[in-house]
Amino acid sequence: MMLPGLAYLVINNYLPLFGLAIAFKDVNYAKGIWGSDWVGLQNFEYLFKTDDAYIITRNTLLYNGAFIVLGLAIAVGIAILLNEIKNRIASRLYQSVIILPFLISIILVSYLVYAMLSMDTGFVNKTLLPLFGLEPINWYNEPKYWPYILTLVHLWKGAGYSCIVFLAAIIAIDPEYYEAARLDGASKWMQIRRITIPMITPVIVMLALLGIGRIFYSDFGLFYQVPMNSGALFETTNVIDTYVFRGLLQLGDIGMSSAAGFYQSFVGFALVLVSNLIVRKINKENALF
Repeated sequence: MMLPGLAYLVINNYLPLFGLAIAFKDVNYAKGIWGSDWVGLQNFEYLFKTDDAYIITRNTLLYNGAFIVLGLAIAVGIAILLNEIKNRIASRLYQSVIILPFLISIILVSYLVYAMLSMDTGFVNKTLLPLFGLEPINWYNEPKYWPYILTLVHLWKGAGYSCIVFLAAIIAIDPEYYEAARLDGASKWMQIRRITIPMITPVIVMLALLGIGRIFYSDFGLFYQVPMNSGALFETTNVIDTYVFRGLLQLGDIGMSSAAGFYQSFVGFALVLVSNLIVRKINKENALF
């Protein structure tokens, strides 16, 4: 029974490891990958001598850092609010509505964003900005706005799905804690601060560490499709995943693209190991108590 899954794991995760050699070669298709000249760290040297390495690393880290912090905070807040809805039908309805954006294809999301931000027909330019006496903005040529736009889109799309884990953790809390708090005169805010948040803190820490372990990996669709691959926005929308894709598809530089992917994988692997050690340490400490 385990053979199909094992075969998929080997084919999808382990056989591609041989391709890491491409990062150290000057690929010549006439000679083939293994026959191409070995150039050592030349691809990495070329990558890190350009501004691209700094830009894609900065963007990847800052975006994912913001996504982790804001995503956890908003997901916890939504879970607490959903838990306070006592009407079961209303609770299920709100949960369905909140999780709906997660089920929408990122392609559709990109066109929804375009419908809002289009220069000629966008809702923001044609309806909202005139209300405040502001001139239309060419959003797809203005990089400074996109850190906020991408963060907002990411939170809108993913917060509803992320809150499910926290909602399950909150539901698992023994109701007697809240009953005792109410008898002592604790307000709803005090119950959240003194009971709910401390009780779900291990889950928050666990998900935060898992997020840190993948901080060098980005949502490709979010950073490639939502900005419509606009070159004017690369300063604030280009991350490691999109850089590797563009380098391979548009420039045809398979060596440098592989070097960037290897750099991402190596740092991501190191972060996963560190995060795993921290999680194991936290679990051991919790087990002692």
